[in-house]
Amino acid sequence: MKHPVVAIVRYEKPMESVRRAIDLSRGLQHLSPGSRVFIKPNIVFWTKEVRFPKWGVITTSRVVEDMVILLKERGFDHITIGEGSVLTKPKYPETPAHAFETLGYNVLKKRYGIRCINFHERPYEKVDLGEGITLNFNSDILHSDFVVNIPVLKTHSQVVVTLGIKNLKGALDIRSRQICHSADPVKDLNYMIARLPKAFPPSFTILDGIYTSERGPGFDAEVTRSNLLVASSDLLSVDMVGAKVLGYETSQVPHLVHAARDRGRPTDLSDVEIVGEAVESVSSHHEYSFPYTEDGRLPIGMERMGIQGLSYWKYDLTLCTYCSSLTRVILPAIARVWKGKAWDDVEVLTGKTMKPGKGKKKTILFGKCIYQANRDNPHIREVIAVKGCPPSSKQIAGAFHKAGIPVDTSSIEKMDKIPGSYMRKYEGRPEFEETHFTVS
Repeated sequence: MKHPVVAIVRYEKPMESVRRAIDLSRGLQHLSPGSRVFIKPNIVFWTKEVRFPKWGVITTSRVVEDMVILLKERGFDHITIGEGSVLTKPKYPETPAHAFETLGYNVLKKRYGIRCINFHERPYEKVDLGEGITLNFNSDILHSDFVVNIPVLKTHSQVVVTLGIKNLKGALDIRSRQICHSADPVKDLNYMIARLPKAFPPSFTILDGIYTSERGPGFDAEVTRSNLLVASSDLLSVDMVGAKVLGYETSQVPHLVHAARDRGRPTDLSDVEIVGEAVESVSSHHEYSFPYTEDGRLPIGMERMGIQGLSYWKYDLTLCTYCSSLTRVILPAIARVWKGKAWDDVEVLTGKTMKPGKGKKKTILFGKCIYQANRDNPHIREVIAVKGCPPSSKQIAGAFHKAGIPVDTSSIEKMDKIPGSYMRKYEGRPEFEETHFTVS
């Protein structure tokens, strides 16, 4: 029995590098020209408010364009590009439309006759994944003949790496994404992610590592220009090799362990044929977890500031994408108002399963899920509820003000402007090219 083939290619030139990745991995050789092909990039988040942080966060337009051209060369005329980005206003279609325009997808649409769709505006349908798990997937991608999966090569603060399998989560509706962040200790986020490929047609995955990032998946990641592409028609194999490139054995990535077990596959790459570059020659360790104090009370940076009287407990797997994005905004807002005087023994609980610490005077229950789990907890002295799903900026600011932490309301209300500040450190550096996110 032939081993799955995974190609590792250094990105050097437009077209040539992607073509080499396809040829070495033999990724499209079994695809007939009449097939309906669906390209799924990773546009994890978008905002119209600032020049969006692109490097290491979202798939480059360079690789997307190259893939469209190479598919057209091979006679594929039915090509769709689609994504369901995380948005502060999920039902606001102007933001995804702005993303497609800015990234040049509309140019590809006019030039090559492809379709571009926003999942949030399209129908979903239920898929039974077994073991009592039913999730809603975008119908367009489900009914394509073949999926070209183009995620970014990056680590993830909750699930270690976010590669081909994890990128499929973007095809779920919002409610199903929330369900994936289950409070079930067995059927947790890693378990759910591992089952996603069961719903999809055959695929070819190319991990876009022109820019790689650690502590992703969002705009506060640390980005490196890596110039790598990792490609295969075997989704699990490409993810296992991608994890190795990022410095992790498969055994260190729980959702890949689940996926390998489901398929009866070893986790040591012994059944994978790697072609092109040797994985050892391109591997570089990328951190995935944000550093917190040993007891998980505060991020290390906030502890070093001397912040006292606050326990903002470290996130867990049950914290969904929307509340996670808000946390990335709130923590800096808290740090900015620290004046050296201890706050009134406040704690913040997030996700679905956290329990209050001992003796805390005030407990902020951040989000509908944790509020429902703890609203009647007898160990909480004073409940400060933030019930939204996700919470509004007004709810968040009001809760912290009530707890005696005077966060700047405007910094939360204008969260769409914040991502730009994280990317300023890359602007003007020649290795971070804007042209990789445009189509000329």
